[in-house]
Amino acid sequence: MAKANRPDRNAMPAQPGTERIRNFNEVALGYDEEMALSEASRCLQCKNPLCEQGCPVQVQIRDFITLVTEKDYMGAYNKIVETNSLPAICGRVCPQEEQCEAKCILGIKGESVAIGRLERFVSDYAISQGVQISPGAKDMGRVAIVGAGPAGLTAAGDLARMGHEVTVLEALHEAGGVLIYGIPEFRLPKAIVKAEVENLEQLGVEVKTNVIVGKTILLDELLEEYDAVFLGTGAGLPRFMGIDGENLNGVYSANEWLTRSNLMKAYRFPEYDTPIIPGKKVVVVGAGNVAMDAVRSALRLGAEEAYIVYRRSETEMTARLEEYEHAIEEGIQFHWLTNPTRILGDDKGWVKAVECIKMELGEPDASGRRRPIAIEGSEFTMECDTVVMALGTRPNPVVVQSTEGLDTHSWGGLIVDDELQTTKAAVWAGGDAVTGAATVILAAGAGKQAAVAIDEYIRDKKGLVKKNA
Repeated sequence: MAKANRPDRNAMPAQPGTERIRNFNEVALGYDEEMALSEASRCLQCKNPLCEQGCPVQVQIRDFITLVTEKDYMGAYNKIVETNSLPAICGRVCPQEEQCEAKCILGIKGESVAIGRLERFVSDYAISQGVQISPGAKDMGRVAIVGAGPAGLTAAGDLARMGHEVTVLEALHEAGGVLIYGIPEFRLPKAIVKAEVENLEQLGVEVKTNVIVGKTILLDELLEEYDAVFLGTGAGLPRFMGIDGENLNGVYSANEWLTRSNLMKAYRFPEYDTPIIPGKKVVVVGAGNVAMDAVRSALRLGAEEAYIVYRRSETEMTARLEEYEHAIEEGIQFHWLTNPTRILGDDKGWVKAVECIKMELGEPDASGRRRPIAIEGSEFTMECDTVVMALGTRPNPVVVQSTEGLDTHSWGGLIVDDELQTTKAAVWAGGDAVTGAATVILAAGAGKQAAVAIDEYIRDKKGLVKKNA
């Protein structure tokens, strides 16, 4: 039972909305020690910690929070990294409110313990102290990880701890995947991603960038060199609506928009030579986390007005509530139950407006959300200079197209069994490449699950004793 008069949940300090819309500094400032101790003291230390059942990577939440209350912050960090290779990242971008915190007993009649904020506090403390990790023996097997996103990095960390020699192959020039190209600096500083990658390198993981598997090297060639391969290639292929005007100048996919800004540092042009033209009025189509990242980036890039256009209502929005609230504070304008029908251009081929139609909600569709239906005769036009399509993504087909025996679903996702093994021998896959676009923590959970299966496969193949046998 919860104690009477238990203290309220500690609010997260943040930059004021009026200040942060013109800088890319992190919005959420993190707990100080006093706040962290106060928040940790709210934990009931349940004998059966339901919060842990909601964590895709099985963090021992109760135990790490106990260590926080004892001011053993490095011990708390070490407890987290027993099962989570990316704690400073997950503490920032994991949807805890739908997972561990959703199962917290305190949340039944009040506010759950801020587990994610405590994870961030502990991880930031460890990074500030300089994490020192000694690599263990690498005498099990050799594993290639394709893709340095959350699934690949998690699999790499777990396999390295299990004693395998691990090489991560990343197509881009920096490791991190969606963590580095998709999530803006104001939500996830690149220095944090870099620090997490460096921790994995201390474990003995080798990271090679600018390697496109399927082009630079073939998957079959990797299988000649390694005992097993994990595909964590993500879902980086953008979707468009297929309406007139999508080929106009000033129309971006959210992938291009965010990659230019984040990975290629367009927000620091001309210091970095990647230009991006936000225009005065930016319309972002969609209402997921990516759409929120894109529209909030637009203001910081110099737009005077930025809008979300979404064909469903606020209730069906898939973005995290925290990101939505931050967007409102920053002055983002929302057009619910609105869908673009075509994009209008000027005589020079640049966007000048979006023609939209109002929608109403009908019966639920396959997603469980009410299906949007166009209202005849409700068309109207929104003036704008830039349109960003944030409609989801599909897996990139480069590896599949260059490899025989690697089967996919009709929409491009890799087909895997219950242990995440693909239809090709010695090849596993997980994360967005299998599920389609999802969350960082679910991708990390897939990387962890695949690592266990790969370890067992290699041990069986080499006649080695299984762990905990």
